[in-house]
Amino acid sequence: MTVDQLALLFALLVGAVVSVPVGERLRLPAPVLMTVLGIVLALLEFVPNVDVPPELILPLLLPPLLYAAVRRTSWRQFAANVRPILLLAVALVFVTTLCVAVVAHAIVPGLPLAAAVALGALVAPPDPVAATAVAGKLGLPRRLVSILEGEGLFNDVTAIVLYHVAIAAAVSGTFSPWRAGLDLVLSAVVAIAVGLALGWGTNKAMSALGDPTLQVALTLLVPFAAYVLAEELHGSGVLGVLVTALFLVEYATDADDVMARLAGHTFWDIVDTLVTGVAFGLVGLELHNAVETAAGHWGELLTWAGAVVGVVVLVRLAWLLPATWLTKRLHTSRDVGEDIPVSWRETVVMWWSGMRGVASVALALAIPLETDGGDAFPARGEIVFIAFGVVLATLLVQGLSLTWLVNRLGVRGDTEREMDFERQLALRAAKAAKRRLREIEQVEELPEELSEQMLRRSFDIGVRISPDIAEDERREALRQRALRLKRVRRIEGEMLSAARHEVLTARSEAGADPEVVDRVLRHLDVRSLR
Repeated sequence: MTVDQLALLFALLVGAVVSVPVGERLRLPAPVLMTVLGIVLALLEFVPNVDVPPELILPLLLPPLLYAAVRRTSWRQFAANVRPILLLAVALVFVTTLCVAVVAHAIVPGLPLAAAVALGALVAPPDPVAATAVAGKLGLPRRLVSILEGEGLFNDVTAIVLYHVAIAAAVSGTFSPWRAGLDLVLSAVVAIAVGLALGWGTNKAMSALGDPTLQVALTLLVPFAAYVLAEELHGSGVLGVLVTALFLVEYATDADDVMARLAGHTFWDIVDTLVTGVAFGLVGLELHNAVETAAGHWGELLTWAGAVVGVVVLVRLAWLLPATWLTKRLHTSRDVGEDIPVSWRETVVMWWSGMRGVASVALALAIPLETDGGDAFPARGEIVFIAFGVVLATLLVQGLSLTWLVNRLGVRGDTEREMDFERQLALRAAKAAKRRLREIEQVEELPEELSEQMLRRSFDIGVRISPDIAEDERREALRQRALRLKRVRRIEGEMLSAARHEVLTARSEAGADPEVVDRVLRHLDVRSLR
């Protein structure tokens, strides 16, 4: 990588950090701002072209993005939403691929059916990062965000397998439906096996490591290992990452490992922010490829791209309306936890949230230059331009207008339901603390004063989470106590701050051991979190 390329990467990383507060102030999604930044950089003559091999874009960007997204979900959530996720992540990808392929084959001269299917597959899946990053910041109902997360995480699996089958057919000139179906099944089986095995092994390794720093470092390597290993064994790298991440989220969580959890949460927030920014910045930077392809015949290419954009957007709406109705009809009171849109307004928001992103651009750029016969890949330049047009139109038009649409339709999160669930968790936490106190009292003889004090603290554990669980009279007393505690913590915070400054001053003194100073400072930092 040249110095110019490193400078460009640094600019994208800085933009990724800055776009978050700027986006919050302008009420615009950070991924959309990064795409605009990439476009602006691509139009500047002194900015070098991106020199990243297309075959490396997905392995470098998708694993950490998918792993970070899965950390915010759970296997139970996916299992509860299997029907809406399958309708969107599998069925809709197939339908969109078919419709795009038919239209593209009909309007683009010289585009074979296999290449048209490849185009359909690479523009079919909405980007998981774009959907969750945009929709998750708008205060939407949690059920909608859950469905969008599930769709975004699993639709890439279906689309990428379809893409590889279509590319193989276009390159070789032969196609077998039975072989394609078998490849799809084997790809899923291999990926699931790799994900489960790697998840189990990682869980054991993390227990053996013990140190939070090493555990977090291991989690950074695991997504890449899952992707590469699954791909090497001819499985789905995306599905391998998802299965591994879901396994670790479900089984690698120690309730008492506070430091590892805090460190991991902070670390993956940073990774998610930086990699997301770079990914969407690269989408914008690929504008130069589209401009070079369109030189001399802008009118035809823009018409073809507009037609495919229309197909992608309209097919999603045409599919969502009956799919939502069917899911509601099949939904019963026994389907605990299943998230479905409850109104046409929520369905419209789901429709407009179907933005395409980095996966579509990466797959388009990864199309081979030649076929097995030595001929140029048919209409490769046209496919890349159309893919870029779809990504750009959906990201900018839908991404920039989604906030307006949500406000216009009045779709808001069910805060009362969330608060009720929070109260339930607060009560469960308080009862669990009380049960443990009773167990301790059966083994240890506690003074009556200490026992009463611990009993009050067991209840306070729940009240501090949700003050609404306390009675009115006690709530006022707790409020006064909270104010007093806040004052104590403020004073203690200033005392700890003075202690940290003194320790840091000692670090620059002659003869001071930096490691000892850092160990004492870490102790003070942990004390500040309590």
